[in-house]
Amino acid sequence: MLTKSEVQRLRSLREKKHREAEGLFVVEGPKVVSELLAAGQAFREVYATPAWEGDCTTRVSEDEMARISHYPTPSPVLALGAITRAALPPGALTKGLSLALDGLQDPGNVGTLIRLADWYGLPRVLLSRDCADLYSQKVINASMGSFARVPVFSVDLPAALAGCPVPVLGCDLDGEDVHRLGRVPDAVVIIGSEGRGPSPAVRACINKLVTIPRIGRAESLNAGVAAAIVLDNLLCR
Repeated sequence: MLTKSEVQRLRSLREKKHREAEGLFVVEGPKVVSELLAAGQAFREVYATPAWEGDCTTRVSEDEMARISHYPTPSPVLALGAITRAALPPGALTKGLSLALDGLQDPGNVGTLIRLADWYGLPRVLLSRDCADLYSQKVINASMGSFARVPVFSVDLPAALAGCPVPVLGCDLDGEDVHRLGRVPDAVVIIGSEGRGPSPAVRACINKLVTIPRIGRAESLNAGVAAAIVLDNLLCR
C-alpha cells in the first residue's frame, strides 16, 4: 500500500519546482517507458499495475495508480528518473552540427527537436535557460527514446556562443536561401522562439541568417518542420 505522503510526493512532481527539489522526473505510459528503457535510461523507481508485463520496483493496484497518475486516464506504469545537469564541455561546439533552441516555450516542439537531432545524428542540443523544461513529461514524450540518446545541455546561450569558431546560423524569414549554402558539417543552428525568433542577445552572435524559400502563402512553419528542412540541407547535400 502506498502511503499518503508517497502519493503526495509523486503527484507533486507534476510541477517543475518540486522536480528540481526532489531531483526526480516522471514518465508515464508503457510506450514511453519502454522506449526509454530500450535507449538505456535508468530509473530509480517503477510503479506498475499487474497490466504492465515489464520489471518494476513497486506493484500497485489500479486505484493506487489512479491516485499517483499525472493523466486523467491512468496508465499501467509510472517511472521516476534522476535529473542530471551536465556542463557543456569546453570546445564542444567546434565539431559537428549543434542545434540550439532559444526561448522555445512549447514542450512538444522542444521534444520534437530533440528527436530530430537524434534522427540526423547530431552530437548535442543546447537549450537556453528560458526554454520549456527538459524534464517535463510533454518534452520527454515528444522526444520519445531520443531523450535518453541525445546529450542536451541547458546553458546561458549567448555566453556559450560567444567567440564560437564555427558558423552560427539563425533561422529567419529574411535570411539567405538555405538551399544555396551547400553542406555545412560544423556549425550551430539557432531555432528561435515560436513568436519572436532569436532573442536580441542570441541574434548578436549569429553570423548568417538562413531561410526556407516560401512558395505559397503560409505565414510561417512549425519550428520542428523548419529545423528538419534546414538540417537536411546542411547535412545531406
